[in-house]
Amino acid sequence: MSRPAEPFSNAFSNAYADSCADPVYLIKTGDTFPHAAQQAGDFEHWIMAGLGLPHQQVRVLDARHVDTLPSPETCAGVITTGSHAMVTEDLPWMKRLQDWVTHLVSAEVPYLGICFGHQILAQAMGGRVDFHPQGREIGTVEIALRPASESDPLFSGMPSQFPAQAIHAQSVRALPPNAIHLAGNTFEPTHAFRVGRRAWGVQFHPEFTQQHMALYVDHLSEHLRQNGQNPERIRQQLSATPESATVLHRFAAICCADQKNRTSVSETAFAGALEVTLETATQPADSNLKFNA
Repeated sequence: MSRPAEPFSNAFSNAYADSCADPVYLIKTGDTFPHAAQQAGDFEHWIMAGLGLPHQQVRVLDARHVDTLPSPETCAGVITTGSHAMVTEDLPWMKRLQDWVTHLVSAEVPYLGICFGHQILAQAMGGRVDFHPQGREIGTVEIALRPASESDPLFSGMPSQFPAQAIHAQSVRALPPNAIHLAGNTFEPTHAFRVGRRAWGVQFHPEFTQQHMALYVDHLSEHLRQNGQNPERIRQQLSATPESATVLHRFAAICCADQKNRTSVSETAFAGALEVTLETATQPADSNLKFNA
């Protein structure tokens, strides 16, 4: 029996706008096809539309073209996009990105990896990524949540099964140690997982609409036929995926709420330290007090 979906709307962004003082970083790792970008924008535009955050709170960095990435303490959250590149290419910028991701996980900065970003998280944390033995998964697919998702901050309250857009040739073939397995299907067992408290990977594409997916099926139609797949049937079976899309809203809410909590803790600690300082300053001098030089 499916759990009812927890309602999300753009109203949440107004509630959290003031508390998300630091930016959410959108780490770009690839581009869509040029004709698709002309018609519908690129990956970062699709993700930003789904987040529902004010544009000034989201900063886009291209991991392929930057030498340094932000310090974890300056990030309200991080999203890593999909890519047409393969994680197993192990290029220098990929290694640099993986190293940075391990620091994000240690610092408990909210992280969401989508497709390639999902695989980067797995590889960085000790998992294994490789080509899927059955080839490419493409189209609107069914995602089944696992029992662990019921208490997961990102997936709790979502239907136990929902449709999502997916396109990938590689996948997470072995999860990192101590990872929480959250979702899969009969073709791809690892469609979602979490590492630590605040780092998620999703193989499916919450930012893709039905129209985006159709652009990919059409572009790859000849390649799909050559590999024994039927692009016409795949296209006919495409559908809207509103439940999948809420993952972006949910993650944005986590980023801003998490930063608000971190700010509150810092302010409480500062207030406590200030109170102790003032109390000490009003006490009479004690000649036996010793000071470190």
